[in-house]
Amino acid sequence: QVQLVEAGGGLVQTGGSLSLSCTASGRSISAFATGWFRQAPGMEREFVSAINIDGGNRFYSESVKGRFTISRDNAKNTVYLQMNSLTPEDTAVYYCAGDTRGSYRVDTNWNYWGRGTQVTVSS
Repeated sequence: QVQLVEAGGGLVQTGGSLSLSCTASGRSISAFATGWFRQAPGMEREFVSAINIDGGNRFYSESVKGRFTISRDNAKNTVYLQMNSLTPEDTAVYYCAGDTRGSYRVDTNWNYWGRGTQVTVSS
């Protein structure tokens, strides 16, 4: 059984940075693409970023492009999301997703999900 565990969330002020990690167990993370989604209170879950198996292709939503960077270290079985210049609009629970069978941007295409980590940005 594949498990994804997120870490690194927390409380940060506007303009600050956080680095999230997603570590896989039960299957090598090098075997599948990995993505990040987020869900703010009262909102639907939205795509944030994704990275393909070898890290050669990275995708971002328009709202985070230029501020967030996704990367992977297959040797550590971990994918990272570096988040800079955070604003209160980035406040959400961030979820790691693995192994998509279609468009990266559609959450129902992903097979594996972590439980999420809370990111709160204060103004």
